[in-house]
Amino acid sequence: MISRLLVANRGEIACRVFRTCRDLGVSTVAVYSDADAGALHVREADAAVRLPGAAPSETYLRGDLIVKAALAAGADAVHPGYGFLSENAGFARAVTDAGLVWIGPPPAAIEAMASKTRAKELLGIAPLDPARLTEADLPVLVKAAAGGGGRGMRVVRELSRLSQELESASAEAAGAFGDGEVFVEPYVEDGRHVEVQLLCDAHGTVWALGTRDCSLQRRHQKVIEEAPAPGLPAALEASLLDTAVRAAKAVGYVGAGTVEFLVADGRAHFLEMNTRLQVEHPVTEEVYGVDLVALQLAVAEGAKLPPETPAPRGHAIEARLYAEDPARDWAPQTGALRLFDVPGGVRLDTGYASGDAIGVHYDPMIAKLTAHAPTRAEAVRKLARALERARIHGPVTNRDLLVASLRHPEYATADRLDTGFYDRNLPALTTAPGGGELAAVAAALAAASTRRGRFGGGWRNLRSQDETRVYGGAGGGADGDHEVRYRPTRDGGHEVTAPEGVRVVAAAPDRVSLETAGVVRHFDVTAYEDGTVHAGGHRLTARPRFTDPVDRQEPGSLLAPMPGTVVRVADGLTVGDAVTAGQPLLWLEAMKMEHRVTAPASGTLTELHAAPGRQVEVGALLAVVQTGERPEAQS
Repeated sequence: MISRLLVANRGEIACRVFRTCRDLGVSTVAVYSDADAGALHVREADAAVRLPGAAPSETYLRGDLIVKAALAAGADAVHPGYGFLSENAGFARAVTDAGLVWIGPPPAAIEAMASKTRAKELLGIAPLDPARLTEADLPVLVKAAAGGGGRGMRVVRELSRLSQELESASAEAAGAFGDGEVFVEPYVEDGRHVEVQLLCDAHGTVWALGTRDCSLQRRHQKVIEEAPAPGLPAALEASLLDTAVRAAKAVGYVGAGTVEFLVADGRAHFLEMNTRLQVEHPVTEEVYGVDLVALQLAVAEGAKLPPETPAPRGHAIEARLYAEDPARDWAPQTGALRLFDVPGGVRLDTGYASGDAIGVHYDPMIAKLTAHAPTRAEAVRKLARALERARIHGPVTNRDLLVASLRHPEYATADRLDTGFYDRNLPALTTAPGGGELAAVAAALAAASTRRGRFGGGWRNLRSQDETRVYGGAGGGADGDHEVRYRPTRDGGHEVTAPEGVRVVAAAPDRVSLETAGVVRHFDVTAYEDGTVHAGGHRLTARPRFTDPVDRQEPGSLLAPMPGTVVRVADGLTVGDAVTAGQPLLWLEAMKMEHRVTAPASGTLTELHAAPGRQVEVGALLAVVQTGERPEAQS
């Protein structure tokens, strides 16, 4: 029996495994980087071991350090979580060679399936040869052989960009998984991403726990997942389950795993087998009433699964809450998560709590919210409302996008589920949600109530000039500036003069009630010292009454869109070079994603302040491209 388990991962992943361990009476060990010293998974573990450094390559990808940590902490088993070393056969062998129990499939099965190239060879599917590609083969997908999560993936639509994208994908994969191998396969436009959850014991029993649809993706990374996959023809679904079971039996698979497919034109195209637990496993757990982590541990202890797969019930949908701005090319965000509170009735998997900091080193996912209900429509409604009511104060998040996605007709009715959902609908989905103007009124009156409480009443017999406050949307596709004008009343309250038609029902520093067109709406309000105000689910920024002078940036300045690390500069790029519009100049890595910075226009590179390894803050000047004639040619 396993008595002490080390989780070779971080954040939400480790916290998820720890939760099951507590239920089973298994003590837990965390590992942590310097950047994660105060993280929730460290606080929740019974013991924790430091991995010196911050970058994944120095810490969570160092299997030798993790094995030493397990032995030092007295663990008798290691769970790899998902991501990092979870599909690394060498790490699995190192764990078992040290006399520890490995919570995962045999290393030989990992080798056969964890590499997407070898998995395809096993099933008789050959990747494309980059040297033989022609324009007729496009588009193609460059893909990392190891790992997942959308990292190390690039869609190539122009043959001239192939070598560059191969290099970029390889660099990103090496940084994320410690393996830079990439391959090329045909890119199927706007197919459905459907997968099958497997659980196998060492006695020959294989459970196929239904299907999941994971089609809503950004940058090839899943955003909303559900089980079962809706609308699949019975014959196609049976074929998917059969293929997944045959793949598992072919390699003697043991433990939890997932076989992924791209479904298009009524046909299923094999993508890969993930030899680990998936991020989206909660939807399967909710539908089948099982704890997959508990079953992983039981299988590792030699238990035999019941011969019959559990029966499914209802529908489950999961949404991934990210610290990112979908309206700005999904730019990841950092900073303090000042308040994080999710209403009851939905499942919450997270590695953060109120007061925690979201840093630059790892994935920007804050949490997963999962709703289970008897029908799909009920699950959609339940999850959208829970997200809408959640209080998330801090960096910009994709919360509004998730709510809008769930309520979009294409998704809500399941009429058109495919990987092109955000390509088609992102502009509409990132349009400001309604109610921003009223939220600004609430923010202004809450601030006025705070000031009045401190300094006494403000009403005078002589009518004074209206007070004015201006609030702007603080990212996330929020709407523009709102000007609010109001004045004190004889009874100690306030009268709103702009916008028109708003009556103040009640106003306090933390809660404001407003009536418009006969309907009363309530706003919980929290203001922070940096000018950020959260009012009724809206994130606003208080504009200063008087604009301070600011340093003007030279035209053509390229500023860091996010905090991160410069990982590459274009080969041979130097000041004075002629560049063309859209030419990649340098690459930033933030939160395990690589972001290309390109020339905004054709011209001359007059400044270059980026160098590989340099840490930059958001807004830092990276380079300047001057348009027009080259400086030395000017008179």
